[in-house]
Amino acid sequence: MAATMLNRPTLVLNRSWQPVGVAPVSRSLVLLWNDNARVVDPHDYQMYSWADWARLIPSAGEPWIQAVRSRLRVPEVVVLTHYDRLPLNTVAFSRRNLYRRDRYTCQYCGSRPGSKELTVDHVLPRAQGGSSTWENCVLACVACNNRKAARTPQQAGMPLLKVPVRPHWRPLYATRDSRVCSWSRFLSEAYWSVELEE
Repeated sequence: MAATMLNRPTLVLNRSWQPVGVAPVSRSLVLLWNDNARVVDPHDYQMYSWADWARLIPSAGEPWIQAVRSRLRVPEVVVLTHYDRLPLNTVAFSRRNLYRRDRYTCQYCGSRPGSKELTVDHVLPRAQGGSSTWENCVLACVACNNRKAARTPQQAGMPLLKVPVRPHWRPLYATRDSRVCSWSRFLSEAYWSVELEE
């Protein structure tokens, strides 16, 4: 259980309270200990140093980590004390992120059959020199992928719903499988536009 808690995602904000990344709880606690960050309470926006945070007692049902002498609350949001820039985060090309970008939707017919019935389709087929990139891969249901086969959408008469592009970074691309509800107080609606499904 301790390893699971230490790997939970923590939203990282810069000094201007803009999202700049997602770190595991273990990293956020190191930032806090080294005085490079403060924990932000998402309910009242109060900030806590390591000493302040360590004195707080976890309430019933709240996630915590067992330290040597006490239980330590798991931080959900931290703000950096010295960093005020916005880094150029990029979204890694992966099957999981492709599913998130395309919102678990076939990019040819618009159906949402579930992740087990979706495949990754190369817009310009690999047989014709296509590569596995953000701009050349889309989700397709099994039926559409079979119908398109090793042809381009134009050759198959199957137009795409939208042109595939590299997505802009959002915190949800950095989390594995869960939405942290308290983050909504720190993120605009655009950051929540990536849907999470099984």
